[in-house]
Amino acid sequence: MVAFETDQPQNLLVVRYVGSVRPDETERGAREVPAALSKLQSGFRLLADLTDLQSMDVACAPHIEQVMDLCNEKGVSMVVRVIPDPTRDIGMQIMSLFHYGGHVQIVTCETLSEAQEILRSDTR
Repeated sequence: MVAFETDQPQNLLVVRYVGSVRPDETERGAREVPAALSKLQSGFRLLADLTDLQSMDVACAPHIEQVMDLCNEKGVSMVVRVIPDPTRDIGMQIMSLFHYGGHVQIVTCETLSEAQEILRSDTR
């Protein structure tokens, strides 16, 4: 499952990857992102939570890259990822190099509470 939510007061987009994620789920998510981004202002932050991810099909990558491009175009300023197990990094670090501008701060955390603390202390 892939779930997107917006927190307008915090100017935050949250994406959660849960269980075994399939390409049709990431494709659907990529179609939902423009509506979610329309609720946010340039300079928004993105929280990508992989806490409950078990596996992801490699065919999901193009859809994730599309979401990264959309976020970059909208003006994402910070990406905070929760990756509790480094083996669950599904290539996001490498994809980020190609799909986010150099101005985007990227932080990887092991726990959701660590990510939330980083987002709370961010003064953007």
